[in-house]
Amino acid sequence: MGSKRHSSLMHRYLDPATSLAEVLFGLIMTLTFTLGAGIIIEDEGREGARELLIALIGCNLAWGIIDAAMYLVGVLFDRGRKRRLARAIRASPDDRAASSVVAGELDELLGEVMAEGDRQTLYARIAAHLRTRQEAPVALHRSDYLGAFTSFWLVVLSSVPAAVPFLLIDDARLALRTSNAVLLVLLFATGHASSRYTLAKPRLVGLCYLVA
Repeated sequence: MGSKRHSSLMHRYLDPATSLAEVLFGLIMTLTFTLGAGIIIEDEGREGARELLIALIGCNLAWGIIDAAMYLVGVLFDRGRKRRLARAIRASPDDRAASSVVAGELDELLGEVMAEGDRQTLYARIAAHLRTRQEAPVALHRSDYLGAFTSFWLVVLSSVPAAVPFLLIDDARLALRTSNAVLLVLLFATGHASSRYTLAKPRLVGLCYLVA
């Protein structure tokens, strides 16, 4: 029950592909830091591990902010594209031309799942609706900001498991190896989780994430 609630919270404002991609990105960023930290740990020991920990969290904080901003930019871009499409439909000289505009947008998506006649009927209804609908301004809403915040914390929190060994283990080299092992396990788990949204085998996807 708890895992289902956590999953629904994770995907409430982001689709599963986006949320899992944010986790994957955070893990890769963190693993990039820890794999290259061997020299620092050898030279500076515990102090080097502390500096690595600070740099690791700081980097993911920065990238979390960037990802959140890019999420909002993506939302605005998508809504602007839809607004331009609606304008093109309203500017069409007749219903047939308006339906052709809709077809150009949706044929690739629906061509293999709907018959030609059904598609044309659907396109005509969409065009008729958009031609009479009042144009809405392109703006951000509360759910968009919550989606951006979700994107931010997924990137940031993905670095936390890698940081825990440095807080619990005094031996810096052992902490580093443990941290890398934790990250590799999490990469496999992320791939395993993403397989639920495809027809691929969970273990195979997990291994692909791990190798990549």
